[in-house]
Amino acid sequence: MKRAVIFDMDGVMIDSEIVYLGYQLEYAKTKNPDVRMEDLHPMVGRTAKDAWKVFEKAVHNGETWEELRQEYRENWNVYDQIDYKSMFRREMIPVLERLKSSGYKLAVASSTGLPLVERILKTNGIWDYFDEVVSGNMFERSKPDPEIYCFTAGKLGVGVEECLVLEDSTVGITAAHRAGMTVAALIDDRFGFDRSLADYEIREIPQIFDILEKTA
Repeated sequence: MKRAVIFDMDGVMIDSEIVYLGYQLEYAKTKNPDVRMEDLHPMVGRTAKDAWKVFEKAVHNGETWEELRQEYRENWNVYDQIDYKSMFRREMIPVLERLKSSGYKLAVASSTGLPLVERILKTNGIWDYFDEVVSGNMFERSKPDPEIYCFTAGKLGVGVEECLVLEDSTVGITAAHRAGMTVAALIDDRFGFDRSLADYEIREIPQIFDILEKTA
């Protein structure tokens, strides 16, 4: 029986990944015109450090990931430009309300830095639904390492086998699977994600209620 539902944020609650990659590709081409969008796909779902290591490898111009990230942050102020309300999946609110009223413990486990996670959740009016909000920057090893999910279960006071996780990316699905949790993968075919380790694949977030019924 499941007692908790844990959500990834980017790509699940907000359709942000394609927007971020668009900006990052534009920047990458100023360094190396041959970089393709596909080269940056492995950035999705990772912490800033791991994502920018992917970027460094894709650009391959002699600059370190730290240098590239710093220049991007100084000259490409994308996070202040993005309208996080426009990319929010509106079905999240009734889903969260139903889960909360049914007694499930709720958490966010995102690779994104905590200040931005908090800003996005509060901007969309869903911060107060969650019992715990956890950022990958809190850990030495990020997704696909299972540490973030094991930690989140501990904070919620539940066993890993009592958790349903909603993820989309290869690294996120892998992390939740390695943690021993039941994984529902939100289908997104734009980035070549590998969903083979997911227990379920869904096209709409409300389909998690079918899974919760099956695993009751």
